[in-house]
Amino acid sequence: MNPSSSTSSPRVTIYHNARCSNSRGALAILREQGIEPEIVDYIAQPLDVSQLKALIGLLRVPVRDVMRSKEAVFQELGLDAAGVSDSQLIEAIAQHPILLNRPIVVTGERALLCRPPELVRNLLEN
Repeated sequence: MNPSSSTSSPRVTIYHNARCSNSRGALAILREQGIEPEIVDYIAQPLDVSQLKALIGLLRVPVRDVMRSKEAVFQELGLDAAGVSDSQLIEAIAQHPILLNRPIVVTGERALLCRPPELVRNLLEN
């Protein structure tokens, strides 16, 4: 938690890729709102399977909804094939973090894939 943040407001975390314009945009909106989130560079420090399961659980969406299906590795691994399980998809994200869609913002017990970045406002308002 940021030591300067109020203890009454929930901690905000952004799963961030600095090379992504959507991710940079969501981070800028958070900062415009006076929020300095915990920034998780999931490319530099990939999430493990249990962390991914917890994050996807907070998102309350199917695993495929948080995957970047246009990445070359998605096709190379055959992840678009019928019958690929959620466990296999999560394992693939753990091994190839570029497959995780971004930015994902978590506040308290809620999370949202913020594409477009303006969606972060919905998370903050509710």
